[in-house]
Amino acid sequence: MSHASTAVADACLRDVRSTAEPSVSTRPAPAHHWETGVWPLVFGLGILLLPLAFACHFVYRMPLAAVVSLGMGAPLIVAGIVGWVREALGRHGEALGAPAMIWFILAEALIFLSFLAFYWTVRLGAPSWPPAGTPELSTVLPPLMAAILASSSFTIHVAEVKRKKGDLTGFVCWLGVTTLLGIAFLGCTSLEWKELIHRGFIPATNIFGAMFFSITGFHAGHVFVGLAIFTAVLLPATVGKTYGNFIAAGSLYWHFVSVIWLLVASQVYFW
Repeated sequence: MSHASTAVADACLRDVRSTAEPSVSTRPAPAHHWETGVWPLVFGLGILLLPLAFACHFVYRMPLAAVVSLGMGAPLIVAGIVGWVREALGRHGEALGAPAMIWFILAEALIFLSFLAFYWTVRLGAPSWPPAGTPELSTVLPPLMAAILASSSFTIHVAEVKRKKGDLTGFVCWLGVTTLLGIAFLGCTSLEWKELIHRGFIPATNIFGAMFFSITGFHAGHVFVGLAIFTAVLLPATVGKTYGNFIAAGSLYWHFVSVIWLLVASQVYFW
């Protein structure tokens, strides 16, 4: 009789458990979610138009087409970055973390290394350097530009410290200073390019011209992207919204841009 009562009790217990805890097979599977947005397409179109502007001006001698391409490409890049970042932050809050930025920086460093490896190969294989038709490059402007970027690395660090301490006004001010320093760097690049082009030195002049404008232009493009990131941070910060993980990622990127300029300047201008 005891065995029968025990069997009945076990059966009841199993029934209770099966009712309280549904089996894995009966639980609904998590739905897959694909995020879509128009901003990556906007950014990609902007990136496509920038080399087109470069080719129209220097290769096809079509200044109007170059101006139109640049005038469309640059705003599209800025709008794409700002919109993409705001969309990501709006969905997830803390997006684009620093660990992901490290991998992105590694990929960009390899691209810079590819440019410089080609430069080293041509430089070491040339019977004389620089090639004929190359004007004397400034030895004052590159250190000045390096000092500007070094200062901006300091100011973005101060901005991060201010944000961690809860000083939003200080954060916005120091990030604004960093942005102005980045704009000053691009201004120096523009002035140098304008002077060299006025003296007849363009990418088609010789192999050094092609590499000089490619390497310095590629770096200037990274500075431009950094400024777009700062713009995306400043806009919500002015209304009291900051995202620490994203700010840390942008800061890492900016430190990379500052450091890589030392390598670019030392090789292109002084070797």
